[in-house]
Amino acid sequence: MTKLRDIYTRDGLIFSIEFFPPKTDEGMESLFTAVQELKKLDPAFVSVTYGAGGSTEGNTLKVVKRLHFAEKLEVMCHLAIVNRSVGQTKAVLGDLWGCEIENIIALAGDPPEGATAPWKPHPDGYQNSRELIDVAKRGQSAWYDFFSVAVAGFPEVHPRAESRESDLKYTKEKVDAGADVIITQLFFDNEDFYRYSDELKAMGVTVPIVPGVLPIQSVAQVRRFTKMCGARIPERLQSLLADVEDDDEAALQLGIDYATEQCQGLIEYGVPGLHFYSLNKSRSVCAIHENLNLGALTKAPA
Repeated sequence: MTKLRDIYTRDGLIFSIEFFPPKTDEGMESLFTAVQELKKLDPAFVSVTYGAGGSTEGNTLKVVKRLHFAEKLEVMCHLAIVNRSVGQTKAVLGDLWGCEIENIIALAGDPPEGATAPWKPHPDGYQNSRELIDVAKRGQSAWYDFFSVAVAGFPEVHPRAESRESDLKYTKEKVDAGADVIITQLFFDNEDFYRYSDELKAMGVTVPIVPGVLPIQSVAQVRRFTKMCGARIPERLQSLLADVEDDDEAALQLGIDYATEQCQGLIEYGVPGLHFYSLNKSRSVCAIHENLNLGALTKAPA
């Protein structure tokens, strides 16, 4: 395994892909069919998400281990504190340590699906992701400095943040606690990312700030996702989506074209990497990779 902090010191653009853990055997088969196609693109690492309320913890670890041991991929495991006691969280960290899986992204996590009460920490758990970073980096002698930790960033402000200023301040606190890289939530207006990145750098943040890119698969899906996470659909994209409202094939192609355009701008801005939310599909990411000739951009010169 290679730590995230070392991956992002390599020359060239760092290309990475995110998956989610399926809940059915059919979904698992579909995921690993996509993995076989996406492996050909030689990602620097892949990541696996953690369901709302920790609902997919078992499947997350199952997928992470299969990607690590069977597929021989560098993998980053999502780890959230929501609905988890200190003991449960440490047990997962111990499991990852035992499997020599070095990379995690430390998250507060989302409440269980359908929950109406506001997010709150487990009464016997960690209070926030900053505490999770600390325990992952320094909380157990056996794994002291073993884990390389990423954290989430929010170009349009975290939905639970009191203000933009407080959100930026907390992100810096996570970096000061030991985070090695910031990977952002999806966004559809690059100006939001540029502003966010510039503001963090002005505050003294020097770790890589990596944009998370979502290739649209369908109009209904992207509207559902943005509503859940508080991301904005810009006016221009709203107009484009209206034209393909009832045509999933056209919407998928729009997603490829729009994400390609986004990535071109992000590369010109000078991002250290691109992290793609694949939704367990290979077609869009493969097409965008080809459009951008990412194979040439991600290879360090000999």
